[in-house]
Amino acid sequence: MSSVNLTIDGKPVQAEADATILETARRAGIKIPTLCYLEELNVIGACRLCLVRVEGARALQPACVARVAEGMVVRTNTPDVLQARRLNLELILSNHPRECLTCPRNNNCELQQLAADFGLEEIRFEGEITPYPVDDSSPALVRDPRKCVLCRRCVAVCEQVQGVSAISVQERGFNTIVAPAFLDPLGSVACVNCGQCALVCPTAAIHEKDQTAAVWAALADPQKHVVVQTAPAVRVSIGEMFGLKPGEVVTGKLVAALRHLGFDRVFDTDFSADLTIMEEGSELLSRLKEGGRLPLITSCSPGWIKFIEHFYPALLSNLSTCKSPQQMFGALAKTYYAQKAGIDPADIFVVSIMPCTAKKFEAGRPEMNSSGYQDVDVVLTTRELGKMLKQAGVDFDSLSEEEYDDPLGISTGAGVIFGATGGVMEAALRTAYELVTGETLEPVDFTAVRGMAGVKEAAVNLNGTELKLAVAHGLGNARKVLDAVSSGEKTFHFIEIMCCPGGCIGGGGQPIPTNTEIRAKRIAGIYRADREMPRRKSHENPAVQALYKEFLEQPLGYKSHELLHTHYEPRGQF
Repeated sequence: MSSVNLTIDGKPVQAEADATILETARRAGIKIPTLCYLEELNVIGACRLCLVRVEGARALQPACVARVAEGMVVRTNTPDVLQARRLNLELILSNHPRECLTCPRNNNCELQQLAADFGLEEIRFEGEITPYPVDDSSPALVRDPRKCVLCRRCVAVCEQVQGVSAISVQERGFNTIVAPAFLDPLGSVACVNCGQCALVCPTAAIHEKDQTAAVWAALADPQKHVVVQTAPAVRVSIGEMFGLKPGEVVTGKLVAALRHLGFDRVFDTDFSADLTIMEEGSELLSRLKEGGRLPLITSCSPGWIKFIEHFYPALLSNLSTCKSPQQMFGALAKTYYAQKAGIDPADIFVVSIMPCTAKKFEAGRPEMNSSGYQDVDVVLTTRELGKMLKQAGVDFDSLSEEEYDDPLGISTGAGVIFGATGGVMEAALRTAYELVTGETLEPVDFTAVRGMAGVKEAAVNLNGTELKLAVAHGLGNARKVLDAVSSGEKTFHFIEIMCCPGGCIGGGGQPIPTNTEIRAKRIAGIYRADREMPRRKSHENPAVQALYKEFLEQPLGYKSHELLHTHYEPRGQF
């Protein structure tokens, strides 16, 4: 790639010939404000906050779309540039509700931060406000068009990353709105509830449906025995809510914080992740041996499950029948744990702390009640837990580390790596290898399925049988794999699909911001936690072994099928 030389604010800079002024300035350490820009996804110059002066140009140029040129002279802070940016920001704010103190994104809002950076202390323009009502029809997400700045970042991620296109730009002029087609409610369309839109929204125009009040009420009810489970990815992200670095493993502090809130028992979803491997691994081996439908496709990601129900119903029989670890845990909490603890399951209230907004939808699915009750009562995102801890005045960083409760808090490193793309595949291979060969696996790491490549393919020899494997994260990448399988272009035995980029560590309920760099740090934290575990293979989990001995009897047995497995149905695309 050829390069060009230019000057930005009097500083000589070299850049690739196809680079934008914005990219070049950022690499040179020069900050240009943006609102609609989303690297590699949404480069449309809509907000006009990145305007710069280019010598020789008749008008100010949007830096996010303007390309560099040899000898170009750029100024980013001339009086006319600063005035134009300020005016554009004031116009955006003139059609925005002034509810900062009660907004879910207060103190973590890009629009609010820009107003502070520009020193805006009053709104000069008054007039009509966009009239669209709040849409809370979805079980997981809330749309508030009043707070939308029409940046289109949510549209870009829904279309280009997830390949769902549940929302798009509707109407024209002052009535322009980002919404489902025909302005239908979000809960009535083929939205998979992944929350990637909320993760990139600069305001609170899309955010998770807050269920913290229900948890506070349960904790205050003396008749309720309230238990909580924490997903693998939460331990490397919850610290971000309190200023800690992304990827910092804070498992012990997380447990202590949840006890501080008043939960009766603090358990680990990693336990049921290990259980998932026992069931799903046995299912894979059974299909290989008995000629069942292949490839077997993982079923732990609820956004992915809803996606295949909508868009690839012909492949539903390829899905593992295993419930997700969250739902397995809920079913066991109200049966096995209730029996061991001598507690009426009607009095047990199960709370999940998840990195995922789609888990809220999953918990409410009508088939998720094999315990005789709704298996999981409430799902909170990582962000919601952070909010509760702040409400309770928890000084997170000063907490002493504590251990999970027995028996549903015992886990292995294989359960931990469920939080990263490729983790379910790797965990399954660690167990399948030893169950089939009878040999000890050393080393336990399958690095071929790790990493941030959108689709990863690998092969492993399992006692003379070559297993062809694929791993995809992000639903746009899932489409590539499923299309290749459907057309016969590719043949696999086992496929792992995670709905969100990076896997659960990049879930729609994770701290904001979440970007490629932060995802990589969280993944590194996941593998660090795995390495530090005394046991790293699911079948070595003594609590899982006891569960089969005392209650389930065997993987894929009658009781396992009753409590831990399910089925899914085709849904329409609209």
